[in-house]
Amino acid sequence: QLQLVESGGNLVQPGGSLKLSCAASGFTLARYGVGWFRQAPGKTREGVSCISTNNDDTFYTDSVKGRFTISRDNAKNTLYLQMDNLKPEDTATYYCAVGQYAASGRYCFYGMEHWGVGTPVTVSS
Repeated sequence: QLQLVESGGNLVQPGGSLKLSCAASGFTLARYGVGWFRQAPGKTREGVSCISTNNDDTFYTDSVKGRFTISRDNAKNTLYLQMDNLKPEDTATYYCAVGQYAASGRYCFYGMEHWGVGTPVTVSS
C-alpha cells in the first residue's frame, strides 16, 4: 500500500531554517514525480515545489525561489524540502505528494495523485 509520511515541521523564528522529510513506502519513489504543497489557514492549497517524472526537472513557485530546495534520496525512498530564510507568510501545513505522470514546469503540480497527511510549519517570533 502506497504511503507518504511527512515530518520535520516545527515552530521557527523568521529567518530560520527547517528541513521537511517525506518517507515513502509501498512503492519506488524514483519512478514518480514528486512535489511539496502547503495550505495556510483560510487559504487554498498551493504548490510549492515539484520534480517531474521523466527528466527530474525542478520547479519552484515564485514566493520560495532562492529560499527552498527540493531533493530526494532514492536509496532511502525519501523526499526532502530544505527551507531557509523562512518568513511568517510561509506558515502553513506542508504536504508531500507523488504522481506517475508529472510534467515539467508548473504543470508538474497537476500530475500528483497521492498525498501525505501533512506537517505543520509555523514561522513566528
